[in-house]
Amino acid sequence: MVAPPPALAHRAGHLWEQAILPLHARGARAVLSPANLAPLALGARNAVLIHDAVALRHPEWYSRGYVAYQRALLPRLARKAGLVLTVSEFSKRELVDALGAPPERVVVVPNGVDERFHPGADVESARMALRLKYPYVLAVGTRIARKNLGGLEAAARALVDRGVELVAAGSARAYMRDEGRTPVRALGYVPEEHLPGLYAGAEALIMPSLYEGFGLPVIEAMASGTPVVAADRAALPEVAGGAALLFDPDDPDAAGAALERALDDPGDLRARGLERAAGFTWRATAERTDAAIASLFDL
Repeated sequence: MVAPPPALAHRAGHLWEQAILPLHARGARAVLSPANLAPLALGARNAVLIHDAVALRHPEWYSRGYVAYQRALLPRLARKAGLVLTVSEFSKRELVDALGAPPERVVVVPNGVDERFHPGADVESARMALRLKYPYVLAVGTRIARKNLGGLEAAARALVDRGVELVAAGSARAYMRDEGRTPVRALGYVPEEHLPGLYAGAEALIMPSLYEGFGLPVIEAMASGTPVVAADRAALPEVAGGAALLFDPDDPDAAGAALERALDDPGDLRARGLERAAGFTWRATAERTDAAIASLFDL
């Protein structure tokens, strides 16, 4: 594995990726880049994981500089790479339609869920560390407008009437446009050691996103035995696989109604979620990635 030095993290890392990584890879038949971008100079030797095409589909959610960089690189990478990996059938369609990726070179390999996420995780430690005094419904994700937390006004009011708090875990990013004030209590960045307990202690997970290439919190919550309520958008129905309650995020009352149903009768959703999550493992992700690389590069 080749990685940039810590001093070249974030923006400087892009320069290292485009200028220095190709020098390290001179003798390689294929180079796997698992984080959305890859060196243009490697051309067909690239095996690149592109999660989605959201910056091109919805530039209003990102800074101008970020969108410009994505527009300059992503379509060229998607068209020239020997292999494009992505995380859902929805994202495959997006990469073909928005980036011009040849469909025969795009392989879907879903994400996995870490074994740390299970119903027996340490709930009390998470509650104490995050000062969670009341029952809560959880949202997880970076603070960006596409997460659509602002659309949960009616849901938040309904939860207050039940004595349930609506909380959100996740931090902001400089290149993402924050949607501003939302009706949730922001927990900010949650340390990794508390995240499993945070999921397992939630009455439900709510995911009202308008665009997701996969939606990993859906599977992490299911693995934790937590009922899931999600928007009927992008890859979320595909990933949920019938084990979540879906709602129309354009309907201001739909999220609240779906949450009411989940909280009134959580047992079936828990059982279906645990069964669904069991099919997503990081071992399976690694094995399918290896198989795709071996097949397309004849290794």
